[in-house]
Amino acid sequence: MRHAGVGFRSGATLDSVRDALRRAGGGGLTRIAIPAVKAADPLAAELAASGLALTLIPPDALARTPTPTQGPPSLRTHRTGTVAEACALIAAGPGARLLAPRTISQDRMATAAVAEGVDP
Repeated sequence: MRHAGVGFRSGATLDSVRDALRRAGGGGLTRIAIPAVKAADPLAAELAASGLALTLIPPDALARTPTPTQGPPSLRTHRTGTVAEACALIAAGPGARLLAPRTISQDRMATAAVAEGVDP
């Protein structure tokens, strides 16, 4: 099963996230994972209202998930190399693999990555 992970800055829009998802190859996915600390962000409510099912990833899970991409802001704030990759890997389950490194929306406000889980 494929799962998208998304990271976004304060002030990002629904279009920012949709663009990042499209660039990552996850435009048709209906489930995305975001950091739990973003649950109260107005964009999280917009994402859910747009028909996306949200999986909230706790901070400790983000911090213990290695990612191939390393971004200093993500390391400082979330203690992981990239939020999008970590969220996708966690949501896709044990043994998941990224289909590609995370992508960035054109406005640079959101990132997305898609991971594929191992079928049981």
